[in-house]
Amino acid sequence: ASPKKAKAAAKPKTPAAHPHYAEMVAAAVTSLKERGGSSRIAIFKYILKNFNVGAEEKKINAHLKLALKAGVAKGTLKQTKGTGASGSFKMGEVKAEKPKKAPKAAAKKPAVKKPAAKKTTVKKVSAKSTPKKK
Repeated sequence: ASPKKAKAAAKPKTPAAHPHYAEMVAAAVTSLKERGGSSRIAIFKYILKNFNVGAEEKKINAHLKLALKAGVAKGTLKQTKGTGASGSFKMGEVKAEKPKKAPKAAAKKPAVKKPAAKKTTVKKVSAKSTPKKK
């Protein structure tokens, strides 16, 4: 058994110098204003130009693809062409949340439980067992 190494104290994570990828994608699609939707490459170039995301293009591209797929799944983005993270993307239909009707929910009264009818069980009187004769 090898000696266990003591874990170094975890450093507090520094916040990124850019917003979440979902927000950056939304900003890119709205500002590019392409009629048929913005391509992944155009969105990628916009993010590189306008946000401080660093120079590692492979990592940025991976995060972008994940953000595009998640946006399509949630409905915030609409894919006009292609499948997966390729193709063109538009902003999804923004559904206005309807205010929930709280007074109606409060009006419901808890169901009054009726007392259960008492069950009359007849106990069987077992005949006294007589010891067996030998």
